[in-house]
Amino acid sequence: MSKSERPSRLFRNLNAKVASIPMILTALVVFVGGTAWTVLYSFTNSKLLPRLNFVGLDQYYRLWATPRWLVSIENLLIYGVISLVFSLVIGFILAALLDQKIRFEDTFRTIFLYPFALSFIVTGLVWQWLLNPDFGIQGVIRNLGWTSFAFDPLYNSSIVIYGISIAALWQGTGLIMCLMLAGLRGIDEDIWKAARVDGIPMWKTYLFIIIPMMRPVFITTLVIIASGIVKVYDLVVAQTSGGPGIASEVPAKYVYDYMFFAQNLGQGFAASTMMLLSVMIVIVPWAYLEFGGRKRV
Repeated sequence: MSKSERPSRLFRNLNAKVASIPMILTALVVFVGGTAWTVLYSFTNSKLLPRLNFVGLDQYYRLWATPRWLVSIENLLIYGVISLVFSLVIGFILAALLDQKIRFEDTFRTIFLYPFALSFIVTGLVWQWLLNPDFGIQGVIRNLGWTSFAFDPLYNSSIVIYGISIAALWQGTGLIMCLMLAGLRGIDEDIWKAARVDGIPMWKTYLFIIIPMMRPVFITTLVIIASGIVKVYDLVVAQTSGGPGIASEVPAKYVYDYMFFAQNLGQGFAASTMMLLSVMIVIVPWAYLEFGGRKRV
């Protein structure tokens, strides 16, 4: 490209570039600046108010020596694996069923997607009632005659995180189904016809042909699910408030409690930074797969 062409490219779509300046400044100041501010003060001993009294890695040492934080990380891993695996599997199966051009498809799609329209607080309260041992699922079945039936995950510290995961799957699977259905509808009909002509079983068509072709959809879906996993907070608060004891503690609740109740900003900032690191672990591979791979093509 000649030097005379560079200024013309610089001023191309000038109005759009000028209009994007406020958004760029907002992103730099609010997101990048706020992130840098949080990381900086995570190395201080700030309490009620932030102060630049650096203590090195003391907040991080204290963080990883706190049983409550370790429990929250363990819960996040369990919740994350359940959410990733089951929401993907259930969402894809529902999408594959709806893709068969069944009757009342719009009705079923609305029913499955409706829980996603509810806030996590509403979802948590609904499932708190459903899982209540006195008048929820357990109470109803016992009233039918099965008096030995037990199903009270929110009141059992060893399985409480699984009860929370049930509510999360109920709310989020519908969105995954819609994303997968959009990906399936983008597959050329000739591919299905060729597979039927060759006598390939449907499950093999999905497993070895359709799913690899939907790679961008799966990557985007994984990022959406992973971001929701890291920041889970309101669902836990609505169902258990972190109980019994600290059995259902999650990192986001740990951060909130230390910053606003314990008045220990330094510890809250350190936990926030660790959450940021977990988000980066998800975002960086996604960006590489989405953009780095295209450059090689």
